[in-house]
Amino acid sequence: MFTLALKNILYYKSRSITTFILTLLSTLLFIVYVSMMDGSHNSMLKNSLKIYTSAIQVYKIGYRDEGGYDYFLEDVQKLKNKIITIQGVKDIAARYETFGLLSYKNNSSASLIVGIEPEAEVKISELKSALIKGEYLSDESGKCAYMGVDLVKKLSLKLGDEFSFIGSDSEGGFAADIFKLCGVFKTGMGEFDGGATFISKKYLDTLLYSQNKASYIVVNVDKLEDVDPINQEIEKRLSDKTLESVTWKTLMKTMVEAMEVDSIFGYISLALFMIVIFFVIMIYGFINVSARIKEIGVLRSIGLSRKKVFQLLWYEILILTALALLIAVPIGAYICYYYSVHPIVIEGIAEMYKDYGVISDEIPFDFNLFTIAWNTVVIFILNCLSILYPYIYVNLFTPIEASHHV
Repeated sequence: MFTLALKNILYYKSRSITTFILTLLSTLLFIVYVSMMDGSHNSMLKNSLKIYTSAIQVYKIGYRDEGGYDYFLEDVQKLKNKIITIQGVKDIAARYETFGLLSYKNNSSASLIVGIEPEAEVKISELKSALIKGEYLSDESGKCAYMGVDLVKKLSLKLGDEFSFIGSDSEGGFAADIFKLCGVFKTGMGEFDGGATFISKKYLDTLLYSQNKASYIVVNVDKLEDVDPINQEIEKRLSDKTLESVTWKTLMKTMVEAMEVDSIFGYISLALFMIVIFFVIMIYGFINVSARIKEIGVLRSIGLSRKKVFQLLWYEILILTALALLIAVPIGAYICYYYSVHPIVIEGIAEMYKDYGVISDEIPFDFNLFTIAWNTVVIFILNCLSILYPYIYVNLFTPIEASHHV
């Protein structure tokens, strides 16, 4: 049967070439498109995590919903000492967040004021890498402020300018000070660049009486895929029902859901394309089989069983599909690998899509052998299914009817 199938492939050249090219192109497109879609989603997620969110955050229960002074973490250093010894935890830092009014000359703006541990924060987030002017903070920066580029423009500040801060301390009292603009950052995240100001936590603690207090603790892990067991170990180690430890999956639920929806629409679009390809291959197979009814009738008349006829058709599609996949899969895998190392750069795309978490003009691909494998299996199965209708059609004829078919 295999030899006869091979001869049929060579004899019916137009059908064979069409099936081969369609399978080749659809496989290439499927692998490359899924790689680009997954790569873009992974990039958006990692960028957002790196900038500020981090893998895990530890709160006092109620802070994320209510906020305020009643929900600050107390004895932060003790909590950090418990967490940092957990296997898989890479780095840890405390943050103190509050809001205040910033004023410079005739300009004023509300701002998120964040006290950070600058040296620890470098290992957790990309805040230092986002520096575009001036200098990053240090533990001894004192009144130096590290401000988002859009907030700097809103207040019409220049490096070295002093501006006033009015807010409240950790006990609900009044707090005011004069800060100095020492550094400007740009992350590409609009709300963040337009509303965040960072101060050394060491200095902010003296101003707001927040020594050994924090809004939350951020935790970085060695491997992001291990975040769930590490989070469970943190909860176990803290063993405090007033505390909660949440992963990026909860913290960035909206983004994760948006990416899942985007993936669904992406796969629907691809599915429609695959359906078209499937029917084109099936129609070509049907036309081919229709033209061979007499030939198949003769084969049936001399003793070829229906099972053998199916085997013949299956060998034909198997050979064509295998040849196409053997060429398409290595090419597709190489394209995915190459662009995962050397991402495509489209100037201006970050500015256009910054509201969706895109902060880079690069579009990286995701090189994942498992994804490539299941993409290939899907194409293989669709091609195999395409012979079912032609097989059913040709068996509607008896051997005598088929052998006399014109």
